[in-house]
Order: sequence, then C-alpha cells, then structure tokens
Amino acid sequence: MAKHDGKLLAQNRKAYHDFFIEETYEAGIVLLGTEIKSIRRGQVNLRDAYARVENGEIVVYNMHVSPYEQGNRFNHEPLRPRKLLLHKSEITKLIGAVREQGSTLVPTKLYLKNGFCKVEIGLAKGKKLHDKREAVKKKEAAREIERAFRDRQR
Repeated sequence: MAKHDGKLLAQNRKAYHDFFIEETYEAGIVLLGTEIKSIRRGQVNLRDAYARVENGEIVVYNMHVSPYEQGNRFNHEPLRPRKLLLHKSEITKLIGAVREQGSTLVPTKLYLKNGFCKVEIGLAKGKKLHDKREAVKKKEAAREIERAFRDRQR
C-alpha cells in the first residue's frame, strides 16, 4: 500500500470517478533532466494517463509533462512512455491481477518524496454508469447530513 508524505504535484481525480481503486502502489519513475524540472514546477497532467505491463516492466502512457522553457534542444517529448520502478514481487503481483481479474493500472498521484519523484499507481476496476450515479447520490447525502449538522450546531 502506498502512503505518501511528500509534496503533491499532480492528482488524477478522474481516476477515482471512473474506477474503483482497489490497491495502490508507490513507484519510482525514470525521467530525463528537463522532465524533472518541469514536474517540480507543476507542469504535469495525469488526466488520461494509464499504465501497461510490457516485457516484465510497467510503463506509463499519456502522462503529459510540458516541455521545460529553458530546455532548448535537450527538451523531452511531452507524451513519451515512462518506465516505472517497482520491486519484482510487486510487478509479478500486478501482472497476475491485470491478467486474471481484468483490472487496469491507473496513475493516481505524482509527488516528491525525499527529493525523488514518485507515482502512486492504483489497481483499478471500471465503474459502470449506475455505479457513478450511486456514488454521486452518496456524496450528496453526506453533504446534506453535514449541512444539517452544521445548522443544528448554530
């Protein structure tokens, strides 16, 4: 289970709306010099990002890291695939879960921890439309209860 205590740089809120996140894992990420500079400035987007298993490695796709302004010819490709760094046992567990259960891997957070960039990836199952409606109803009910409780306190 991933539990971060660093500076949050980006969050994928859409992932929690579209998927049930069952487990989360903390992974390092292989970056180029100009990429980490852009990420530290907060110029990163995880909205459409997903992870896939390839050749026994986990790779993140569609994670948009804006080009670094002072990077000149050494700038990076904004949407290039980026390799994640996990322990072998975690990778084998994720490979089995993706193959057997029909789950997918979704990056949920990007943060700095002890000076290193980390990605929290979630083992996720897709939500159906009725599940999304049910989640919205629960949120609204919780808001109404909170509002009533606050009004009663006054």
